Amino acid sequence: MISPETRVQIRRYFFAEHWQIGTIAQALDVHPDTVRRAIEVERFQHAEPLRPSMVDPYLPFVRQVLEQHPRLRATRLYHMIRDRGYTGSVEQLRRVVARLRPQPREAFLRLQVFPAEHYGKTRVMVRGGADPSLLAENLRRVRACTSHNALQSFEPLDEAR
Repeated sequence: MISPETRVQIRRYFFAEHWQIGTIAQALDVHPDTVRRAIEVERFQHAEPLRPSMVDPYLPFVRQVLEQHPRLRATRLYHMIRDRGYTGSVEQLRRVVARLRPQPREAFLRLQVFPAEHYGKTRVMVRGGADPSLLAENLRRVRACTSHNALQSFEPLDEAR
């Protein structure tokens, strides 16, 4: 992002002094694409407003029906507003209905947990049989590879089980 002062200087060099984009980029030590963007800033600010849609007069009715019946099909809405004088296409109405239709809410809260956090005690299979020194060494390796929260709930489980 360039500062407003740099943008003004770029525009002055380009429009008043008639410098080329590459020359401006070298002089101000910016990329030529940055110079192009600074020159074209006003190009999109004066866009013409969209013309009214054929569905616009029926939007309050469509919103009201969708609030009462959010799963109602756009085709059924089309037949309802066609009887009220709508002359547009069903495809145009489908685009409007897709934008206006209330999004369904999830019926549950998502559970956000770290791996193995919500399982309580985590059982770990450790190789080494009955030799306590191997068991202790393997358990140290497991603890070194897991997070601090999971360390408190480890319970060794030997192969025989």
